[in-house]
Amino acid sequence: MLRDCLSAEGERRCRRLLAGATARLRARPAAAAVLVPLCSVRGVPALLYTLRSSRLAGRHKGDVSFPGGKCDPADRDVVHTALRETCEEVGLVVPEKHVWGVLRPVHDQQKATVVPVLAGVGPLDLQSLRPNPDEVDEVFALPLEHLLQEQNQGYTHFCHGGHFRYTLPVFLHGPHRIWGLTAVITAFTLQLLAPGIYQPCLASPELPRG
Repeated sequence: MLRDCLSAEGERRCRRLLAGATARLRARPAAAAVLVPLCSVRGVPALLYTLRSSRLAGRHKGDVSFPGGKCDPADRDVVHTALRETCEEVGLVVPEKHVWGVLRPVHDQQKATVVPVLAGVGPLDLQSLRPNPDEVDEVFALPLEHLLQEQNQGYTHFCHGGHFRYTLPVFLHGPHRIWGLTAVITAFTLQLLAPGIYQPCLASPELPRG
């Protein structure tokens, strides 16, 4: 079932489902974009993550993230941003034709829009990647099967002023904990790739916009 995610039929299904959002959001201004690299590691479908450098400034240093970053004025659109940043951060060149589409944007606590871009990058040897040590401490892949197992899924409940606000997913028991916006984007991706398997137990009807 999960191997179908990497099949031509699985790719066509995802491209078809993402076509409307891609056409609507691709050229829309955004603060940042990330690439969600769907890959195959030793024949196993997986998602590629980075561990941000602990030497970076800001509160997100040392966090797990997808490769990506701020949109540059010279970028044509969010797809170009995601591909450029991925090349700069981990040395992975992804042709634009391998982009399947744009996922639902997410918003950080400052209300900045981050656009996830899904791409099929094919078989990947992690040892062949050349992460930029100024930005990335580690590159790792998590199999879809691992992410889809309920014992590896958790949830964080957020309150403000003593009142419940929303629940966000957390993915556990891998090399590093996946939380925050990266976990939200992971959840969106799993809903797309494995709709009959991944059933998030969120306590709010929609993931928050900020």
